Amino acid sequence: MAHAGIPANPRAWLVNVGRHKAIDHLRRQILRRSKRGELEAEAAVAAQVAPLDESNDGFGDDMLRLIFTCCHPALGPEAQVALTLRAVCGLATPAVARAFLVSEETMAQRLVRAKQKIREAKIPYVTPESGALEERIEGVLAVIYLVFTEGYAVSSGADLMREDLALEAIRLARLLDGLLPGRPAVQGLLALALLHHARRKARATPAGDIVLLEDQDRGLWDYGEIAEGLALVEGALRKPGRPSPYAVQAAIAALHARAPRYDATNWPQIVGLYEVLLRLHPSPVVELNHAAAVSMVDGPARALDLLDALTARGTLAGYHLLPAVRADVLRRLGRREEARGAYRDALAMAKLEPERRLFERRLAELA
Repeated sequence: MAHAGIPANPRAWLVNVGRHKAIDHLRRQILRRSKRGELEAEAAVAAQVAPLDESNDGFGDDMLRLIFTCCHPALGPEAQVALTLRAVCGLATPAVARAFLVSEETMAQRLVRAKQKIREAKIPYVTPESGALEERIEGVLAVIYLVFTEGYAVSSGADLMREDLALEAIRLARLLDGLLPGRPAVQGLLALALLHHARRKARATPAGDIVLLEDQDRGLWDYGEIAEGLALVEGALRKPGRPSPYAVQAAIAALHARAPRYDATNWPQIVGLYEVLLRLHPSPVVELNHAAAVSMVDGPARALDLLDALTARGTLAGYHLLPAVRADVLRRLGRREEARGAYRDALAMAKLEPERRLFERRLAELA
């Protein structure tokens, strides 16, 4: 049974769509670390709302169903994704803000406006039929991508990864590939997640300190996941038409995975793929990664020009990895004092403890 409009609590409304087992699933898989009392209260509210008929909707999974339901086309793409990350996937507002490169206050205001629009427009939140999936797929892909990103590289706290989030994103990507088989974007996203997740055991020391890619023990990589990811990205890139940005990102990860040693990495091809990605999906973060790759091909001086131009535009103000990359480039140029200043800037912005310790080590090395 569908309802027109939603109650005053949008999160409770979203949770009810998946019935009681969705509530249990969310508690177990995503929200188990959030406030238990708040979750129980919302579950009690959701239990009073009549469930939807989902017996033949094809999803086969409550979480995926909820994500599709929340990515309502009446909302703008950013509002769809942000609200779904916060209300369904349980990411804290600071983590959602980081995903969109805005302040926590700005994101909180955007979430409030999105909920207000839902109430005022009486947007009906019902499980979409199969014919309506296409208009929601981009939002769903973005949600799964950002859930994996937060799991693989946590925005703040003591631990480098949240394995539960990374695994949940991979699970959802697999389910999406089953629901919509043969989609290059879906295959590219799953490949991207697998190729990055394959390096998880080599990314940190037993004490939790970051191990950079050039120093990782490649014998610790999961070559089963790498093989699956390579097959998926090759299939995605063979499809006719415009390549998916997710497939291009996966192709970059594939080149890292194929390299037997760091110094054998095909950096020219990586630079070329970043240039393709900039045309398909321009963003300041892609520009930053492109500049880092350029430093490996054309040298740190050329990369510094790109970084200075990116800094001058201010689109990554407050993003700690911009001064971190700039510091590394300056260090390689022998400009030690400037590098120390950039590492201090990165340290002041970073909220993840392993990253802070890495920047502190770099500062000590340059002392």
